[in-house]
Amino acid sequence: MDTDLDICAPARARRSGGRAARVAERAAPLAEALRPVRAGLPGGQYTPLTEAGVARIHAAALDALEEIGLANAPRSGVEILTGAGAVQGADGRIRFPRALVEDMLAIAARDITLFGRDARFDLHLTGTNVHYGTAGAAVHIVDPVTNTYRDSTAQDLYDAARLVQNLDNVHFFQRAMVCRDVIDNFDMDVNTLYACCAGTQKHVGTSFSDPSHVAGCFDLLHMIAGSEAAWRARPFVSNSNCFVVPPMKFAEESCITMEHCVRAGMPVLLLSAGQAGATSPAPIAASIVQAVAECLAGVVYVNAMRPGHPAIFGTWPFVSDLRTGAMSGGSAEQALLTAGCAQMHRFYGLPGGAAAGIADSKLPDMQAGWEQAISNVLAGLSGLNMVYEAVGMHASLLGFCLESLVLGDDMLGQTMRCVRGIDVTDDSTSIEVMRDVCLGGPGHYLGSDQTLRLMQTEYIYPAVGNRMSPKEWVEAGRPLLLDGAIARK
Repeated sequence: MDTDLDICAPARARRSGGRAARVAERAAPLAEALRPVRAGLPGGQYTPLTEAGVARIHAAALDALEEIGLANAPRSGVEILTGAGAVQGADGRIRFPRALVEDMLAIAARDITLFGRDARFDLHLTGTNVHYGTAGAAVHIVDPVTNTYRDSTAQDLYDAARLVQNLDNVHFFQRAMVCRDVIDNFDMDVNTLYACCAGTQKHVGTSFSDPSHVAGCFDLLHMIAGSEAAWRARPFVSNSNCFVVPPMKFAEESCITMEHCVRAGMPVLLLSAGQAGATSPAPIAASIVQAVAECLAGVVYVNAMRPGHPAIFGTWPFVSDLRTGAMSGGSAEQALLTAGCAQMHRFYGLPGGAAAGIADSKLPDMQAGWEQAISNVLAGLSGLNMVYEAVGMHASLLGFCLESLVLGDDMLGQTMRCVRGIDVTDDSTSIEVMRDVCLGGPGHYLGSDQTLRLMQTEYIYPAVGNRMSPKEWVEAGRPLLLDGAIARK
C-alpha cells in the first residue's frame, strides 16, 4: 500500500498542477481577437424591410425632398445648398432635385473611423460593424436605492464617463445628461466636454447649446490633443447635431453650429429625431421615410461644404404612445423603427446611427430589462454601426442611472453575443469529439479539450448577473442584482 501511495502521489500532483495551470490560463485576459465579443462585430442578420420596401422608402424620401423640401435654412445654409444645386422656392423652402441627392451620396464618406484618445478604442464604421454607447440629455439622476430622481450634475457626467472607460461592452461615451449645476450655458458646454474627456479615452460625443460656444470649446479640444494639427489628425469628439426640427424644417442655430464643426474638422452626427404620430407620420414606414429624407438633406448640406467629411446618418425617429402623446422609447415599435433605419443606412452604404436601449421604466427593473434588451438586440442584429442611448436611460430619456449603466454592460455583452451569431466551421461541426465521447468515452463533454478550449472564446459570462442555483444563492445570503451593480460601480 505504501508503494501504491508513492506511485500515485506524483500522478495526483501532476493532474492538480495541470488543472491549476488551465484555470490560471482561463482567468488571464484574452487577446482582443479571441474575445467572444468585442466592438465592431458585424451584424445584419435581421432585415425587417423587404428589398421592395427599402426601394419604396428611398423613392418616397426623394419625392419628399423634391416636392416638399425643408424650411428655415439659415442664410449661410441657403448659400451652401443653392450653390450646390438645391432650389429655394418662393415659399422659402429648399428643395432637392434627385440628381443632386444622388451626386452627394456618391461622394459622401464611407468606412469612417471615429477615433478615441487611445487607439485601442477607435471605432471603425464600415459595413455592418456594431458599436454600443451612451447618449441623451437626461435632466435627472435615478437613485435606485431610494427610488428618487434628482438633478444631474457635472460630477455625475464625469462619473458616468469613468464607468464607461472601464465597461468593455460600452464602446463610446456620448454626453448622457445635462450638468444642471452649471448655470451659464457656455460654462456648461465647456464643462460637459471637459467632464467627458477627463473621464474616458473612448470616443466622445457632445453638443453645443449655441454656435458662439464652438470656438471656445475647440480651444479646449486643441489643448487636450496637444495642437490643432494633432486634433485634426485624430478628432476624438463628434458633434451630435439636431440640424432639423421635424417635420421637414432646418434648425437654424444647429445648422450654423454644424457648419462651424465641419470647418473645424469634427465628425458630425446628422440627427433627425421626429416622434411618430406627433412630429413624424404615425406609420412606422412613413416615419422612416421622413427621417431618411431629412438626413439625406444633411448629407447634401455637409458634402456641399466639404466633400467626404465624416458624417453619420442619424435617423432617430422615436415613438409616441398615441393614447397620451408621451414618448415611448422602450416600445416594440421603437425597436422596429431603429432596425428599419439601420437597413436604410446599409442600403446607402453610409455609416449610420440610431437610438436603442431606452427604457420607459423609471427604475432598473424587469420592465427596463425587456425594453432595453429587445431594442438593443434588434439594433445589433440589423447591423447598426452606432447604437446610441443603449444603456442607463430611463423615463423615456428623462433619467440616467449609473447602476443601470453597469447592469447594461452585462446586457450588451449578451446582445453582442447574439450579434456575433453561430460560427459554422469544420472544427465546430466535426463529429470527432462526439465519436470520442460516445464510443468508449466518458459519455459527457465536460472535460474534453474542445470544451475547455472554447469556454472562454465561444461563451460570455456576466460580471453582475447571477447564475447561482437557488441553494447557492441562499447560502450566499440571497444577493440582489442591484446590490451587485452598486458594488461593481
